[in-house]
Amino acid sequence: MSTTSDTGGPLLRVRGLTVGFPTAAGSVEVVKSLDFELARGGALGIVGESGSGKSMTSLAIMGLLPKGARRTGSIEFDGTELTALRERAMRAVRGDRIAMIFQDPLSSLNPYYTVGTQIAEAYRSHRKGVTRRQARAVAIEAMERVHIHDAARRVDHYPHQFSGGMRQRVMIAMMLSMEPELLIADEPTTALDVTVQAQILDLLAEIRADTGAGLILITHDLAVVSEVTDHIVVMREGELVEQGPVERIFTDPREAYTRMLLDAVPRIDDEIGLLKTTASAEEDR
Repeated sequence: MSTTSDTGGPLLRVRGLTVGFPTAAGSVEVVKSLDFELARGGALGIVGESGSGKSMTSLAIMGLLPKGARRTGSIEFDGTELTALRERAMRAVRGDRIAMIFQDPLSSLNPYYTVGTQIAEAYRSHRKGVTRRQARAVAIEAMERVHIHDAARRVDHYPHQFSGGMRQRVMIAMMLSMEPELLIADEPTTALDVTVQAQILDLLAEIRADTGAGLILITHDLAVVSEVTDHIVVMREGELVEQGPVERIFTDPREAYTRMLLDAVPRIDDEIGLLKTTASAEEDR
């Protein structure tokens, strides 16, 4: 097992990743021989419809697969083979060096504790010897970094006192407090309105630029990855359909499934055409 930093290679290298579950008939594979890389400081979008294996891929990287799942293949992070780590060693990587933002911040936050307490305790669990006062200061600073207004006061608020977009900012603040090298965001804009979605995506881009961390953005929406990432992996039914730079995927998709996803992206010229058609029909009445 390698434990040295391979500064000349990619931050993350996935080779032949397969995730399967046992069934009465044998097993079913939900991720099948997946290969991709993430450059240091790069941003990768993993795109596909529901059931394509996107989220299962992220859970495999984090070592958080459901009970009974079987993972094979290689997941190499900064020169360390994650699949060879015991759970205790993996916990030292998870949260500290690789952090994940889940798609439903309300279910990820404990309603019985203030957001400040939850950020501070998460920080203290990875930073031995830190006092509660020091951890609280870190929580306030992290909330300020994600542009939560009046963080010194709101640190004592409970999750239900925040909007959906603000709860997502709290989850990002919790992640940022660890100063990870890799951020995995699993559908971070789900259930948010368009304006708030744009704010969260801008925030992720800002964090990436400020920290130099790598980013994996998981989504079903190609329009979302076009705003934040520089490389795209397209998945369908657990398999890699195609991958490449964002510009190439959008201008020259090579697979019919990718073209189908692109056709589902709203286009401003389509909207203008619809408005013109509607206006013309109104004039004819």
